[in-house]
Amino acid sequence: MKTVIITGISKGIGKALAKKFLYHDYQVIGTYLSQKPDFENKNLRAYKLDLSSAKSIAACAKKIKKIGKKIDILVNNAGVLLDEKETGVIPDKLRKTLEINLIGPIDFTEKIISAINKGGHIVNISSTAGSLEKAGIAEGHYPYHYPCYKISKTALNMYTRTLALRLKKSGIIVSSVHPGWVRTKMGGKEAPMSPEDAAEGIYKTAVSNPETGQFWFKSKKLPW
Repeated sequence: MKTVIITGISKGIGKALAKKFLYHDYQVIGTYLSQKPDFENKNLRAYKLDLSSAKSIAACAKKIKKIGKKIDILVNNAGVLLDEKETGVIPDKLRKTLEINLIGPIDFTEKIISAINKGGHIVNISSTAGSLEKAGIAEGHYPYHYPCYKISKTALNMYTRTLALRLKKSGIIVSSVHPGWVRTKMGGKEAPMSPEDAAEGIYKTAVSNPETGQFWFKSKKLPW
């Protein structure tokens, strides 16, 4: 049985993705911030993780590695949008956004890498909001809104690229994936995709063998 780690499985895309992997007989190791998942499965384990806390990250990674399972897929899904209505950068919100959307996932990944199987896959859930080429023109993205979120996803994409180069000889694939515009608390009610739609696309990329260090949406490359 293969094993996947998914951060942020209590709601939205993370919840749908966890259920998708469970359906396909994966052992799922999920994380949550405060609210435990409202679903159970014999192949599901859930651990508390606060990506803004180095102490929490270290504790969670230690518990996961103590299980003794080699990890086949890591999906860095958890994230925040703190400046949805802002058009200017608010430094305090930028700091918090970067802690959760960038520094936390990097810290967690670096602590888990040694447990990832050769041929494994690290998937960073990004967004076309972080694409420099699509800045201001991506579907559903207002030109000047939520700059802190956009900055965090652009930086996460660079982590994908640099980590992919670093791990290329190990056989571990690293990808950024755009989930789409999804009907979640973050995406809003007007979004055309359900969490299950997004999970389907992420799952297909995660279990495939794509070119490492690339940005994907529904198995198609996106511009950085």
